[in-house]
Amino acid sequence: MKKIPLSVRFGLITSSMLIAYFLILALFHKHVNPAFSFFNAVITAFGICEAVRLKKIENPKIFTYGEGFKTGIITGFTATFVFTVFFLFYTTEIYPAFLPELLQTIKGGFNIGIGMVTFIVAVMGFATTVVVVLAVMQLFKKTRNIPQNHL
Repeated sequence: MKKIPLSVRFGLITSSMLIAYFLILALFHKHVNPAFSFFNAVITAFGICEAVRLKKIENPKIFTYGEGFKTGIITGFTATFVFTVFFLFYTTEIYPAFLPELLQTIKGGFNIGIGMVTFIVAVMGFATTVVVVLAVMQLFKKTRNIPQNHL
């Protein structure tokens, strides 16, 4: 049996953490407040950072910016895809009253369907992934600005 790639494995772990966080919020009926979704970026950042860090540890000599970027993007996109599928299932099968409650908490009285909300969740996840990967790679890239043998 083939070994699951590091980025997919961390994407699944990150999505599990996102789902667990969402369900914990649901226990206290706080999942209808969009402000709590900002913590999703922290969870995603942690998963991506760990995936890139372990990728660099596996092979430090051949680790490149591109390899780290690819690892982070695959990790984040996997987590976003799995969480979006869970979100769609939750809002249609587990708790169909979720969408009207969510839209009531948002000022302005938007009248959008489940498809649009799911699309927004996916786009937010993908955008968060790109921003986080760009930030995380600043920590792990090789620099040429500082001489290595200056001491």
